[in-house]
Amino acid sequence: MRKRYLITFSVVLLILILDQVVKIWVKTNFTHDDPSVPLIGEWFRLNYVENQGMAFGTQLGGGMWGKLLLSLFRVGAIIAIVIYILKQIKLKEVKLEFLIVAGLVLAGAAGNLFDSMFYDFMFKDYFDPCLSYNQVEGSGIWAECSYYGYTENVEVRHRGFLFGNVVDMFQFYAVWPSWVPWLGGSQVFPAIWNIADAAISVGVIMVLFRQKVYFPKK
Repeated sequence: MRKRYLITFSVVLLILILDQVVKIWVKTNFTHDDPSVPLIGEWFRLNYVENQGMAFGTQLGGGMWGKLLLSLFRVGAIIAIVIYILKQIKLKEVKLEFLIVAGLVLAGAAGNLFDSMFYDFMFKDYFDPCLSYNQVEGSGIWAECSYYGYTENVEVRHRGFLFGNVVDMFQFYAVWPSWVPWLGGSQVFPAIWNIADAAISVGVIMVLFRQKVYFPKK
C-alpha cells in the first residue's frame, strides 16, 4: 500500500512542479505580443496567453461570479478526487495504472487552481489593463489603459485569491485540407493549452478507452 501511495502522489507532485515551472518561466520571459516560437517544426508552437476560464480557455459564465464559481468548483473537485484516490488505494483489486491516471486528473485540476489562487499576488506588477484577458465588461472596476499615445479607462477583472488568470502556452498548428467540407483551411485544434490541461485530457481519455480494464464487471 505504501508503494501505491508513493507512486500515485509522486506523479501528482511531478506534474504540478513541471506545470508551474513552465508557467512561471513563460510568464516571466514572454509578453502577449511576442511572436509564436516553433518548438517541434511548425506544427507545435509556444504562444503565451492567459485566460479566465476552464481548460483550453473555455469559459464558465462571465464576470466575477463565473470566475468564482469555477474556482470553487475546482476546489470541490480536487477534494473529491483526493478522497476518491485515498479510498481506491486501499482496495487491492484496483490497478496501479488507474491510480496514476486519477493522479493525472488531480494534478491538472490543482495546477490550474494554483494559478487562480496565487498568481495575482505572485505577479502583481505584471497586470496590464490593456490586455483583453484582463478586461471584463460590467465589472465596475476601472483602470487606465495607455497605448500608442492614447489613454482610455477600461473595465478590468476582479483580482485576488481565486480570481487569477490561468497561463497557457502550447498550441498544435495543423490545418484541415482544403477539400474537407466546412472545415477546409481552418485549424484542426486551435486551442492554446498548458501541462495541467494535458494531464486532465490524458487522464480522461485513458479512463474512456480502458474503462473495461479499470472497472471489470464482476
